Amino acid sequence: MSKRIIRFYNHHFNEFYLAQTEKVRKKILQTLIWIETLDVIPVTILRSIEGVKGLYEIRVEFSSNIFRIFCCFDEGSLVVLFNGFQKKTQKTPPNEIERAERLMKEYFDSKN
Repeated sequence: MSKRIIRFYNHHFNEFYLAQTEKVRKKILQTLIWIETLDVIPVTILRSIEGVKGLYEIRVEFSSNIFRIFCCFDEGSLVVLFNGFQKKTQKTPPNEIERAERLMKEYFDSKN
């Protein structure tokens, strides 16, 4: 039974997703299913971004590769996906956070 509903905001997530290998896409889908169905999502899968209210990152690891997908919650159980990227350094690149923050603002502005 679904606890949450996942939606994509515009084309950003799809572009990221389609650029990945089939195995990475399967891992991403498995992670999204966990987000939809688990009562409590572990911090190893979903965590909030410090300093940006309401912005979260979904953490996907495959082999030695690390991927991040930014998202936010809306209307309680709706999870809205924004941009994703492959993480190559210890710290999340500020430009990726800024992009996600901008997309989140666009999303909420477009609803009003």
